[in-house]
Amino acid sequence: MKKVICSALLCLIVGMVCSMAMPVKASTIEKATWLWNPWSLIDGTTETLDFLSEKQVTKVYVQIDRDVSADVYRSFIKGATARGIDVYALDGAPDWAAPKGYLQLRQLLGWVEQYQQASANESDFKGIHLDVEPYLYSGWNSKRVTVVKAYQSLIKEASVKAVQLNIRMEADVPFWFDEIKFKNTYGSGLLSDWVQQHTDGITIMAYRDSAAAITPIVLHELAVGDQLGKPVVIGVETGQTSEGEYLTFIQEGEAVMNSELEKVVQQVKSFQSFNGFAIHHTESWKALKP
Repeated sequence: MKKVICSALLCLIVGMVCSMAMPVKASTIEKATWLWNPWSLIDGTTETLDFLSEKQVTKVYVQIDRDVSADVYRSFIKGATARGIDVYALDGAPDWAAPKGYLQLRQLLGWVEQYQQASANESDFKGIHLDVEPYLYSGWNSKRVTVVKAYQSLIKEASVKAVQLNIRMEADVPFWFDEIKFKNTYGSGLLSDWVQQHTDGITIMAYRDSAAAITPIVLHELAVGDQLGKPVVIGVETGQTSEGEYLTFIQEGEAVMNSELEKVVQQVKSFQSFNGFAIHHTESWKALKP
């Protein structure tokens, strides 16, 4: 009898330890999208929200255009919040990595800070989402060391401000940032690892049109995400591109895209960091054939 009790107690203890060591993954995964044209929200908020709801979107990265009234953003975010959709302030450009590019970042951060102070909770941004892509800046090849450091400074400054505002800070990264090494005042290592360490989460621009091509290029970031306890979202393309048909699902259509993404889920679901997909972008997604 004692052996039975001891065995049962041992199983209970082992079960408790295992459950603490391996937290259960959420049953639902995130579905995000980039919304690059905030002017479309002036008259089309309801239409956009209906589309997002239909596609079961849970997060939207919305481009910040300071010429668009803050009230337009408030109305959209309030409607999105009511539908369970989080909205992030999106901005960035390659020349933000230029010598004085940080001034553009500070304009964004200042705008978000003023917006948050003037808005009710249901109209607040849940975070900041940077899409800088410094490798498209003219100095990337000729002055890469300087450009990489400038890019890191942007990430660091945005992260500090996000903490002050009590919101999240995320960034888009290309899948090949895990091949870019750096060594400067920020330390040394792989650029993708550093970005993951200094943000609350990343979206990998894994722009390929098959699970077989997508999965291998996101494994490193997912593994690092597991180590850091930070989420990783996998981004895919639906728009027209001149860089090759294999980068986008525009030819295959939405049914094929969904099928391929489900295959990706099966291949990466063991990673605790895997947090879903982001579809680039809202307008091209709307136009995507079934």
